[in-house]
Amino acid sequence: MELYWLESAFEVIDFRSFSNLWFWIALATLWSTASHWVVGVPFDIVRRAASGHEQALADMHTLANIQARRLIYIADATGLVSTALTFFTVTMLSLLGFLYWIEFAQAILLLFLPMMIVGWLSLRTARQVEGLDPYDLGNLLAAHRRQVQFVGIIAIFVTSMWGMWVNINQSVLS
Repeated sequence: MELYWLESAFEVIDFRSFSNLWFWIALATLWSTASHWVVGVPFDIVRRAASGHEQALADMHTLANIQARRLIYIADATGLVSTALTFFTVTMLSLLGFLYWIEFAQAILLLFLPMMIVGWLSLRTARQVEGLDPYDLGNLLAAHRRQVQFVGIIAIFVTSMWGMWVNINQSVLS
């Protein structure tokens, strides 16, 4: 009886990630969110500040400084542990995904690995925020967003190409 329940659960939960619509929705949402929140500041505030809106300029400056200090504190306090856990996770997912060919691990790795790059870019940008005047800060945040979008374009392209290759090579009867 237990085995039947487990088989039913695996039939309902599709672990073939690249053929699952929810995976592609999650991918789009992940990159949309990553490019909208620039070092913790919503990009619409950055855009309004660039057009000369004084309140948006003050809000952007305040939010960027708060979020930058927060990111730097977290990185300084947990840097070694979070780096070790991150690389352990990437190694584990890489081995599960490409040595044992577990598609779910491949999908998670293709979501997680580019986000590591975005995290590093965000921390690098956060370390540059303090002491900037609001106009230079807006330029820095816009440049950071362009970098995140570039990483996103590459990540989405690689993920979609890999996903299509996996789907093409799947047996129709399995």
